Amino acid sequence: MARTNRDAMHLRSLRELYRSEGCFPSYSRIASHLGFKAKNAAFKLIDRLVSSGHLVKSAGGRVAPSELFFTLDLSADEVRAGFGADMEASGLVQAQALDQILATKPSKTVFVKLRGDSMVDAGILSGDIAAVEVAHKALPGEFVIAEADGHVTVKEFQVVAGRPRLVPHNASMEALDPQRSLNIIGVVRGIVRTFRPPPAGKVKLTTWGVAI
Repeated sequence: MARTNRDAMHLRSLRELYRSEGCFPSYSRIASHLGFKAKNAAFKLIDRLVSSGHLVKSAGGRVAPSELFFTLDLSADEVRAGFGADMEASGLVQAQALDQILATKPSKTVFVKLRGDSMVDAGILSGDIAAVEVAHKALPGEFVIAEADGHVTVKEFQVVAGRPRLVPHNASMEALDPQRSLNIIGVVRGIVRTFRPPPAGKVKLTTWGVAI
């Protein structure tokens, strides 16, 4: 009987191991982590993942992740956030990295952490990560990261009576009409949010981020 191919499961485990250790592990570490009885099984797995394009080997034989290594399965199904949802699923269709979904111009896209509550009514919360396409111009109605009168913020860009205006999405806040300067830094193309807090004891407070 043919042995079941478990490469997809092993690949997910390798992603977690890579993330926890910060570098690609040795063959011995891979074998131990995946429960292989012999290191040779790790060699064979790595060769298969190199052949599939998930890993690459340098001239010296060193193994490293490729861009494909970080892709996750993207489902063709949409989940309705309400009653009457269709429970029939068509399955996973392809592998994609998060940046491939959020960025149409990868070379001009950066991820920026946001803080503050001026955009909560638009569904943008403090702690969210914004996928920002670097640009110096924006269309009215686009959410932008901008420097206004020396302060960097995230707001909706509008033009009123020929003058630029930065509009918050929080009923308790007023629109901002720049008096001295306005520089568009980039346009928000997507938002990433996690609902799982960092592990206890591993939290490192920082002050960086863009106020919203």
